[in-house]
Amino acid sequence: MKLVCCFLVFLAISGIALLNVAEGGGECRRSSPDREAWKLAPCAMAAQDTNAPVSSSCCQQMKKIGQNPRCLCVVMLSNTAKNSGIKPEIAITIPKNWQHR
Repeated sequence: MKLVCCFLVFLAISGIALLNVAEGGGECRRSSPDREAWKLAPCAMAAQDTNAPVSSSCCQQMKKIGQNPRCLCVVMLSNTAKNSGIKPEIAITIPKNWQHR
């Protein structure tokens, strides 16, 4: 009986994983977090320094990614973002900072 229960749990978990892949699952839909992080290139300086200028293209990209908080989170924690020096605590304030300038 225990073996049957374990097998059913395994099938359920596998089915959920396959559904996510089939639907282009993941936090950022069909794009990888690293690919989404590359889209933030116009924000490189503004994501490291709160006094750096923020371009409108940077702000628009941040707002776009920010519409999906789970995607934004994994993008900010991606290897690409880390390697480029992006500071998540600064990057997420870009849209707000841009509106006040």
